[in-house]
Amino acid sequence: MASTVISDKRPGYGQLLRTPGALSFLLPGFAARQPFAMLTIGIVLLVQHTTGSFGSAGAVAAVTGVSMALFAPQSGKLADRFGQRAVLIPGVLVHTASVSLLVVLALGGAPLWALFLAAVPAGASVPQVGPMVRARWAAKLDGTPLMPTAAAFESVTDEFTFVVGPVLATALCTGVHPAAGLIAEAALTLFGGLFFAAQRATQPAFGISAGGTSEPRRSALSIPGVRVLVVAFLGIGSVFGGMQVSLTAFTEEIGNPGANGLLYGIFAAGNMLAGIAMGAVAWKVGPRRRLILGYAGLTVAASLLWTTHSVLLLGALGLVVGLCIAPALITGYTIVETLIPASARTEAFTWLTGAVALGQAAAVTVAGRLADAHGASTGFLVPMVGTVLALATLLALRSRLTPRETSRVAARGIGHRVPVAVD
Repeated sequence: MASTVISDKRPGYGQLLRTPGALSFLLPGFAARQPFAMLTIGIVLLVQHTTGSFGSAGAVAAVTGVSMALFAPQSGKLADRFGQRAVLIPGVLVHTASVSLLVVLALGGAPLWALFLAAVPAGASVPQVGPMVRARWAAKLDGTPLMPTAAAFESVTDEFTFVVGPVLATALCTGVHPAAGLIAEAALTLFGGLFFAAQRATQPAFGISAGGTSEPRRSALSIPGVRVLVVAFLGIGSVFGGMQVSLTAFTEEIGNPGANGLLYGIFAAGNMLAGIAMGAVAWKVGPRRRLILGYAGLTVAASLLWTTHSVLLLGALGLVVGLCIAPALITGYTIVETLIPASARTEAFTWLTGAVALGQAAAVTVAGRLADAHGASTGFLVPMVGTVLALATLLALRSRLTPRETSRVAARGIGHRVPVAVD
């Protein structure tokens, strides 16, 4: 039952982890979400090796990202209706088979169109473990001061994934075999996904009256504020995608491909450190203003990437960009929880995750073409353009981020439902 104790102090991570049943889904959930961060970079490194083109590699990775972005919300909607387990098990099996096929085709010298065809089911079946974990937290903590802490914890976990995943995939591809990154991604998806699906006790209630309410079923995307956040997350995806391809091209250009994993790890580590700090602070500034200020900082930092031409400067600026991403991501997830009915939780989270994937896919494609044609530094223009456009949208449509009348505590950290001041 939700606590009704009012507290001005942000509960800590220790209290969060002591939530009954939390570890039973957190540990398998962590393993199952690693492949999400390995898939794009694994495809880029394998296809670039077999074709010699960053543009082709980026295009195949982009097909995967677009496919995931289109199908992920449908997966979330099905999970809200039929349960996470019913969606996860077939998805995990399809994804493992699709990635395996993609590896075989790439190593066999198949034409580019065949790689595109294999990339579609590979992206469409990516298990949406992150949104499912968030939905489990929301089901357990709805109406308690722990929700903002859970949002921060999940973003830290995501960013730790983006530290470990790309570095692991890069190390496997460069040190073992160009296909090793994708093979490991498929294996982690299979075993981690099935283990997570087995945790039935913490699965949120599903069906039309999820959570014991009589809320009518409504698409999360029909809510204006969710659409604004989707645009914001598209911009964040452009940073992830632009960084992945441009860092790879940059390190190839200077003859030090092994530095790619280190540079991307520094970028992701900044993101993770900022996420930890976000979860430890009791904010007096409203979430909407935090989102805009954080996004403005991200835009400025991303706009400087293309000006750097040394490993040291790129590492330092990448760290700053990473530090700016976490506030925007965490606050976006906090706000969306105040906008949606309980029956659309997983779908809403997958729209945001899918938006990151779509932005990443577009960025990978464009940055790859730019790097092929004009050099690695031009690929860094993609994060600049993506964040500038997203920030302009946020500023123009910020009024749509107003919570529902009785907002969830996630936006404020108070132990009962109250009207929330978004600024």
